Amino acid sequence: GKLVKVGIDLSAKIQFSEDSPFIAQEKQLRELLTKAKDTSFGKYHGFEEILQSEDIVAAYRKEVPIFNYDDMHAQWWCKQERFEDITWPGKPNFFARSSGTTGKSSKRIPITNEFIGSMRSVGTSMINSLHEFDFSETLFESEVLMLSSSANLDHNENGFEEGEISGINVSNFPNWYDVFYRPGKEIAAIDDWDERINAIADAAPDWNIGAIAGIPSWVLLMLQRIIERHQLNDIHEIWPNFQVFASGGVAFETYREDFEKICKTPVTILDTYLASEGFIAYSFKPGSMNMKLALSHGYFFEFIPFDERGVSETGDLLENPLVLGIDEVKVGEEYVLILSSCAGAWRYAIGDVVRIESLDPPQIKITGRTKFFLNVVGSQLSEEKMDRAILELAESNSTTINEYMVAAIKSETDDYIHQWILVSEMDSTDTLAEKLDELLQNANKNYAVARSKALKGISVKTISKEQYTSFLAATNKKGGQTKTPKVMTEEKMKSLLKFISQP
Repeated sequence: GKLVKVGIDLSAKIQFSEDSPFIAQEKQLRELLTKAKDTSFGKYHGFEEILQSEDIVAAYRKEVPIFNYDDMHAQWWCKQERFEDITWPGKPNFFARSSGTTGKSSKRIPITNEFIGSMRSVGTSMINSLHEFDFSETLFESEVLMLSSSANLDHNENGFEEGEISGINVSNFPNWYDVFYRPGKEIAAIDDWDERINAIADAAPDWNIGAIAGIPSWVLLMLQRIIERHQLNDIHEIWPNFQVFASGGVAFETYREDFEKICKTPVTILDTYLASEGFIAYSFKPGSMNMKLALSHGYFFEFIPFDERGVSETGDLLENPLVLGIDEVKVGEEYVLILSSCAGAWRYAIGDVVRIESLDPPQIKITGRTKFFLNVVGSQLSEEKMDRAILELAESNSTTINEYMVAAIKSETDDYIHQWILVSEMDSTDTLAEKLDELLQNANKNYAVARSKALKGISVKTISKEQYTSFLAATNKKGGQTKTPKVMTEEKMKSLLKFISQP
């Protein structure tokens, strides 16, 4: 532990000075274009000519359109499943199935060897940043529990394997990771979620866990299962060296209080932005959930203002949106993130909205998904604003609310209302709806205007954690890396209402 800690501190001290953000990103774009210039995509969009341009960034924007998943998949990625050198040299060994928080089904993202290397590279940078936190040596003598999706990947007839990105990562761990990685590849390969968690709970007393990584909703359920199985007062009774939780996938704040309840000593929370499309950013400073952008790890970023300059009222990109580089964004403003990567993604809109928190170095915070933006009747509610209102509602009722779902639906009188479903032990009451309505009006003036006009009311129903997990199981959404949409379509909300009304 002492040797590892000294090594991390020494690595931090001898790091070379970094390029400016713009220079770093221009280098990344040049490397990506050079690598892919002889692919079908590179030839079609003239990468060779772009590389000869005086302003490579401007030329790239001019020649390559912005892609959503449907267009990228239909035009290019579906061919990459069968042929080589389509959007990236060679043929991917893996395709990642996204967790399907938006759209009708899971997306399938190509995963190249260079891409796997880029995620390890960002992970190494994150580990090197741990010297800022001054963790005790016991952390570096402990094991790391990664709650991933199943590492038992599906074999496709076209010669590649597919699964969720965390399962692909685990399946590619070198054998020496077995020294510190838990639950180990054997348990990680169990497909059934409950069976996998039971195996983890059974083995938990034999492990010395210092850090955990995963989506907070599922990690919390796992820890609660372990505590229940072994009749513990808190998780530190079994894992006294547990010091770090690397959160990702969803916002952590609605889970913080419940995590604190099951921990005897404080745990440092690190936020990570690790998606099917890349390991994009990570926490690197104590006392902050802001994340440092991975500017030199195989990604090129662009930013579209999340306002009338870039998106429609429903959160869809405009036909010709304003596009900015890392040197043009402003602190405090929100942007739709556009990504080009060593997985063969080119000007790809991954659907996330980020807010710039700092420029030196560039730091971001995820504020939601473009499709989690509730604006059917001009209410303009972002995920972040909804999270804040739910936290205040929970606090005012001396409880916690980890998950919620909301949709704009038409009432029996053909007027729009917001239907909320809260995962909570509270009872559904008119007072609860009135309080949430009040908090939302105070949080957002556009919501207050909508409530005085087209939005005629809100309805709040509460369901238990058991009902919620039963719904996830019934819709094949149960698992360690699964995320459910907070903002639903009217059709999906009515399906959920029908499910919870069943005896």
